[in-house]
Amino acid sequence: MLQVHGLACQRGSRRLFSGLEFSLAPGHWLQVEGHNGAGKTSLLRILAGLSPAEEGHITWQGRPVREVRDAFNAHLLYLGHAPAIKDDLSALENLQTSAALAGQPVDELRALKALRQWGLKGREDLPSRVLSQGQKRRVALARLLCASAPLWILDEPFVALDVAAVAQLCQIIDTHLSGGGMVLFTSHQAVQLQAPGGPLTLGGGEA
Repeated sequence: MLQVHGLACQRGSRRLFSGLEFSLAPGHWLQVEGHNGAGKTSLLRILAGLSPAEEGHITWQGRPVREVRDAFNAHLLYLGHAPAIKDDLSALENLQTSAALAGQPVDELRALKALRQWGLKGREDLPSRVLSQGQKRRVALARLLCASAPLWILDEPFVALDVAAVAQLCQIIDTHLSGGGMVLFTSHQAVQLQAPGGPLTLGGGEA
């Protein structure tokens, strides 16, 4: 279980949120909501260990994350708002490189299967500069089909996806949750998931 205790985030002179408390149990999801500037992406980056919290702490399986950082990272899959795709690399190379950098390498056959499940058959070896934004997003999301990490932290994963791809991503998330996984994500659109979960609303005004 992931638990957050009294978390606060400061950006410059502005306090984005404080006293944040929540938990995420296996098989459940949380959708982080709030106005622009409320700290949604900042929260996800803090949880992923990419930014420091001003106050509070995070526990994983009952232990402070700062004490089990390596084990926590091994159980975490984080996808940021930008797809982080290198234009000079092919879809296949991008997928394998990002997985390796995260310490979760994936073999070529599995990577190819994931890309093809996302409708990228025939584009696996093309330089990513020729792909549309939606196709680049699908390359990034192919990580979800290759990872064994139980905790997914996803920043706007539904951006640039058509209706069919949104439904596919929802199905992938539900499958992950049905196996005991956990998902925390941001999205500006309504998402239909079958597994139990709900919103986590942050305060704050427009940025």
